[in-house]
This record gives sequence, structure tokens and C-alpha cells, in this order.
Amino acid sequence: MTDPSPGDPTRNAARTRAALVSAAQRRFADDGFAGTTVRAVAADAGVDPALVMRYFGSKRGLYEAATAVDLHLPDFSSVARRRLGAVIVETFLSRWDGPEGEPLRILLASAATETTAAEQMRTIFAGQVRPAVAAAGGEPDVDIEVIASTLIGMAMMRYVLRVPDVVALTPTQIVERFGPALQRQLVRR
Repeated sequence: MTDPSPGDPTRNAARTRAALVSAAQRRFADDGFAGTTVRAVAADAGVDPALVMRYFGSKRGLYEAATAVDLHLPDFSSVARRRLGAVIVETFLSRWDGPEGEPLRILLASAATETTAAEQMRTIFAGQVRPAVAAAGGEPDVDIEVIASTLIGMAMMRYVLRVPDVVALTPTQIVERFGPALQRQLVRR
């Protein structure tokens, strides 16, 4: 099969969808769900607002596409028990700083006021974080919600509220400070 020509509508549709998602991520991050309009997103992407409806069905559909997240979490079961807390913090820090970071920051910033964002965060943690942490081989009575609240609290302070003392920490310093808290939850002696 040959590569579609630049004038191929399939290729243009994919580019248009990607441009809309990118513009929506910026708008939702800056203005929140309520403050973002379909017209503004379309203008930022340089397309007609009708294309938002065509590709996403609604502003809500666009929001869901802009905040879709797959954390690609590794198998923590191969991690030495004494390093579980540090490795989990390192992993989540890399996700918040990586390509998944923008949708995560949008969701986290919106979760306090948007029930859809809060539900999406819960779904991500239930479907991706809970199984990965549970498979890590910690104690049987590990309270994953406490671990999740530690990770979300860290992210809220660093990426949403941008508390200067937390933002100034290097990734190594964050692991040194948050890793032991997770380790105490995962492996009790």
C-alpha cells in the first residue's frame, strides 16, 4: 500500500483531528471546560467549528479526546521490594513530565469542579494505577487510595498549583521525599 498523497482526505482528516485535540488541550488547560468554546478551539486549530462536531460530536467529546490517557505503566512486580516506593514515584513523575502529562494536568485541574473530569481521573486510577500497584507485590492490605492520594497530591502541588518550593525540586529530590511515604504504605515491616 502506498502512502496517501498530501491531498488525501483521510490524511487531512487525521491532521485536522490532531490539530483540534492539540488546540483543545491548550484551551482546556488554560481556560477549563466551562471557559473553553468550540469556536475558540477551532480558531486555534485553523479550521471551521463544524469540524469539531463532525469529528467529536460535541464539546464533551472533544474534551474526552483531549484528556484521553494511557499511562503505559510497567510491570512493577519485577522491582525489588525495597525500591517499590521510589520506582513508583519515578514512574509517575515521568508520566506527568511526559506526553501523557498535558491531559493529566487538564484532568487534575478540572476534577475539583467538573464531575466528568473527576470520573475520568477515577477511571484512570481504577483501570491503570490500581492494577499496576496491586501487582507490585506489596503487602496484601495495601491501601491503594492512600498511595493514589500521595501521587495526586504531589502532582497537584507541582503541576497545577505550581507551588514554588515543590516546582523547584529536581526529580531526584521528589523521589527522595515522596518515595519513602509510598514505601511505608507498600511494604510494612
